Amino acid sequence: MPVITPSAAPDASAHRPGTAQDRPAELDIAGELLALLRDTTTEPRPDDQLEALTLAVAADLPVLLWGEPGIGKTAALTRLADSLELPLTTVIASVHEPSDFSGLPVIGADPAVDGVPMAPPDWAVRLVRAGRGLLFLDELSTAPPAVQAALLRLVLERRIGALRLPPGVRIVAAANPRSSAADGWELSPPLANRFVHLQWTHDPEVVVRGLGGTWPRATMPRLNPAALPEAVDFARRAVCGLLTARPALVHRLPGDEVRRGGAWPSPRSWETALRLIAFATAAGSSRDVLSLLVRGAVGDGPGFELLASLDRLDLPDPEELLADPAGAALPDRGDLRQAVLDAVVAAVRNRPGRDRWDAAWALLVRAAETGAPDLVVVPATTLAALRRDDWDVPPAIERLAGVVSLSHRSDRIAESSAASPGTGGR
Repeated sequence: MPVITPSAAPDASAHRPGTAQDRPAELDIAGELLALLRDTTTEPRPDDQLEALTLAVAADLPVLLWGEPGIGKTAALTRLADSLELPLTTVIASVHEPSDFSGLPVIGADPAVDGVPMAPPDWAVRLVRAGRGLLFLDELSTAPPAVQAALLRLVLERRIGALRLPPGVRIVAAANPRSSAADGWELSPPLANRFVHLQWTHDPEVVVRGLGGTWPRATMPRLNPAALPEAVDFARRAVCGLLTARPALVHRLPGDEVRRGGAWPSPRSWETALRLIAFATAAGSSRDVLSLLVRGAVGDGPGFELLASLDRLDLPDPEELLADPAGAALPDRGDLRQAVLDAVVAAVRNRPGRDRWDAAWALLVRAAETGAPDLVVVPATTLAALRRDDWDVPPAIERLAGVVSLSHRSDRIAESSAASPGTGGR
């Protein structure tokens, strides 16, 4: 009977699935599958929010992405860093202490002479050594107030302890609304006012195509070098013109806590809006992209007012129209035409004169003949009130009398109908 020695006995574990010997191979196969899943590509695709984010990054402005959990904020930042070939450094703000951003005190050889320097964290040192990168401050709305206070200098002055981040580093943050954040806090007004706030939403088509392996490509805006001076002048005229007409918008701190944690107007955020307009103008960005950026800097209300004033910057000068009413080119859009006529009447009011008054009437006639006649009703009524006793009524008024009287008659009928009981259902 043969004797089976221990060395000759078959190793049962060698053929048993799931043993330690087989696990490295199985993990390698799993790694290959994960690599295939991560193997995605990008394509040029219109995406207003991605273009707005990229333009703000190019303008070297801190950006804060707001969105519900799982919406793709972190993935978007990862793709942005890859597309721009910037090393990505992610810092979860809520798991750090204030000293991690303000610096840790380090006692030197002679503190009385050299002082006590504030040592920066390792991630800041790596960014300085690289000279460029994308600093991603994630979960900002879960950072307690003390940490938010420590972030003020980092976001605005780009300083961490004794270090200053190089110009090649850009700062982007992400946050969830307090209602959906884990133990969330509202952003403090000083910190919120340092960011361009972008509401990050998902496009189902982009998500489906991305899960299929193709995501939108983030590209840096192409700035026209020849257009830079004109873009700066345009941005300054837009912001300064609005704030001159609406000085109450220079600084308006919201009354409730939630709105204070978002975009609101201040001298700092108006400077941000000015820079964004200049960059968007030089890059030829669409009005939708500019709207996202401007409203993300100063808030929805002031942002919409600024966007409306941008349309008026390209309007003809009222003085030029008064100088040549016969050859005047009026805008086709009704709101812009109304703005031009109002500006003409205001110019006559500010510097009254018989010739200017007559020229304004000629312009109103031209507007009534080439567009919607009802647009001239209010300017004509206002202009008529500016007449001096020694000014003869110009013949042009007769040509507008029918329009004005018809408008007034329609108003009286509408008021009578509204005042009569029981007419609404007839």
